[in-house]
Amino acid sequence: MLDFFFQHTYLIGFVSFVVGLMLMPVVLRIAQQKHFVVRPNKRMSHIGEIPNIGGLDICLSFMLTYMLFEFNHLQQSQFLLIGLFTIMIVGFIDDILVLSPLSKLLCEMFAGISLIGFADIRITHLHGILGITDIPEVASYCISFFVLLAIINAINLIDGVDGLASGLGIIYCLFFAVYFALVGERDWSILAICMIGSLAVFFTYNVFGGAKRKIFMGDSGSLLLGYMITSFVFQFCELNAHQPIPEHLQFSAAPITAICVLTIPIFDTIRVSITRIKNKKSPFLPDKNHIHHLLLKTGINHIQTTCTLLFFSLLFIGIAIIGRQWNMWLLLFIDFAIATILTIILWRIIDYVNRKNNTPPTK
Repeated sequence: MLDFFFQHTYLIGFVSFVVGLMLMPVVLRIAQQKHFVVRPNKRMSHIGEIPNIGGLDICLSFMLTYMLFEFNHLQQSQFLLIGLFTIMIVGFIDDILVLSPLSKLLCEMFAGISLIGFADIRITHLHGILGITDIPEVASYCISFFVLLAIINAINLIDGVDGLASGLGIIYCLFFAVYFALVGERDWSILAICMIGSLAVFFTYNVFGGAKRKIFMGDSGSLLLGYMITSFVFQFCELNAHQPIPEHLQFSAAPITAICVLTIPIFDTIRVSITRIKNKKSPFLPDKNHIHHLLLKTGINHIQTTCTLLFFSLLFIGIAIIGRQWNMWLLLFIDFAIATILTIILWRIIDYVNRKNNTPPTK
């Protein structure tokens, strides 16, 4: 029976979806009974109290499905799963108590110890960036923790409109699932496929759930998602550094490719942080200057905003695939140049809408 699923791995994603679908009513009931909800505020446009522990359903359905199909390989992935559960708990606590930025970063690093320290899933090779290939162990740990925190918080910050973080997560996991399958890394492909099914359930409830069944991902979900995407990025980079891969599947500068794949959350985080520092504000201070907020200012709704960003995410992934053998700095320049041009165009559109509506121009 299991052999059939291993021969048709996409069905494992369907199982994950079904498991998540069965668990979601339970999660919603727990949220309502324990009052794990988000109330309307100046940074949110929803009406009424919405449950915010969608990450619990994502985590449980993912882990149950993965353990079902990869039971014989749990010893190899036990620390990755421990870190996953740990960071979900960190996000859950943040959703309830609201941790300070420093406390949150320290907790994220603690969760990362399982992935980077115990599971030994980390970056050990820079693929010739600045002329560097293999890196010393201490540098490997430092770089890996920095990348972990950067990706986790970039995904966390992009979670601002219905379906965006989960939609991006589905696309990113699909990219890595297909790549891992093509290069013969079945276990890693199954990890990504399980996450796709779990995210699809949340996406359905978050976007199409209506007033009674709507649920937010919360930090428990966004931090979990960032953690898993980081693990996929690390494995992707290591495969292209140390494993014999067919030339047509080889990404000569895998770290730059990963940046291109994650362009939207990474570029948006960099842009917003620079803007806050320029305005003499803390880069950790929340505002409404993220890319999804800017798109909403043009007059489109949440679903249109999400669809727009998902479309451009596919565009950037296409650039990453086409430019997999290009000079790394050329690929990075083209990627960020396109992102910058699109952002400038968006600002011009917002200014036009503001003038049309006689509202102050965007800053």
